[in-house]
Amino acid sequence: MQKEPLDNAPCPIARSLARVGEPWSILILREAFYGNSRFDEFQKQLGIAPNMLARRLETLVREGLLARRQYCERPPRFEYLLTARGREFRPVMLALLAWGNRHFSPEGESLVLVDRQTGATAIPILVDAQTGHPITDDGHMVVAGPAASEGVRAKLEKAARARAAPIPDVPQPTVHL
Repeated sequence: MQKEPLDNAPCPIARSLARVGEPWSILILREAFYGNSRFDEFQKQLGIAPNMLARRLETLVREGLLARRQYCERPPRFEYLLTARGREFRPVMLALLAWGNRHFSPEGESLVLVDRQTGATAIPILVDAQTGHPITDDGHMVVAGPAASEGVRAKLEKAARARAAPIPDVPQPTVHL
């Protein structure tokens, strides 16, 4: 059975994953945030095969996250720079950084987000740009937008019913001393 392409899926998460969901794509964007822009820099930092790197760069350019600019005529050489769309991915990267530090760093944090002025550790949170209030499970929910299909609407209704249902008590195992 052929899988449906994600780039035209009705879900914005699926559409986003079609653009950046492949691990090399996110790591290339990470390197671009670090200031790397040339093919050989990406390849050296990531240890990625040249053909895979070329395909990922092509996709990121096509999707508007990177712009390709020639910097040498002979031989022709190009650099890849973050576009406005690519720079908007930074909060996603910082959220992944914080989540990875919290859940997958048993040896300790190798990267830490800090305030430029104070040097204090910063913990990113998602906030509503209009109110400045943190986005929380209790205070916010996803609802169907104007373009939502009936399938999406049904899925969201099911999720709302599941949230409203009482959470059953899970019996704790008895420990005999």
